[in-house]
Parts: sequence; C-alpha cells; structure tokens
Amino acid sequence: MAAKERKGSRPRRIRQVSEPPGRSIGSAVNAAISLGFVIGREVLVGNIPGLVVGYNIASFGPFIGSVYPLVVRTALGVTKCAMDEVSLA
Repeated sequence: MAAKERKGSRPRRIRQVSEPPGRSIGSAVNAAISLGFVIGREVLVGNIPGLVVGYNIASFGPFIGSVYPLVVRTALGVTKCAMDEVSLA
C-alpha cells in the first residue's frame, strides 16, 4: 500500500501580538507584583478565597501570561487569573 500523496501546505499560526511575548508577560507580572499580588498573598477570586502561588509566564495557549498573570490555588484547584478577577483579601 503506497503512502497517500499530499498536496498543499499546513495552515500556519500568525502571531497577533505586536510586541515580543516576554516583554508583555513581564509587564503584566510586574504590574501584579506592584499592586500587592505577591507569592503567598491571600486573595479572593470572586468570593472564593485563595493564595497566590506563582506567576503565569506562558506565551501560547488559551491562558497566556500577559492576560492571566496570576496563578492562584483555591479549594477548587489551581487556576490562572486576570487582574480584574481577583482582589486582595
């Protein structure tokens, strides 16, 4: 049985971010830190208590670090959060 002949090319992803991903992620993380969202800080995700356990440095995928810079552990699990989703407890 012969291999299937393929025609055409694979669709490629086009980066839509105008600045380098590391710079915008770093800016988001630094903004979070300057607002008091440091590791170990108690926060509220809506009305659910949690603890900041880290910072999201992902540059691809559905939850990139420039939009969701905080990693928070709650009783429901670990989640990546945007700055407008959390408040200091």
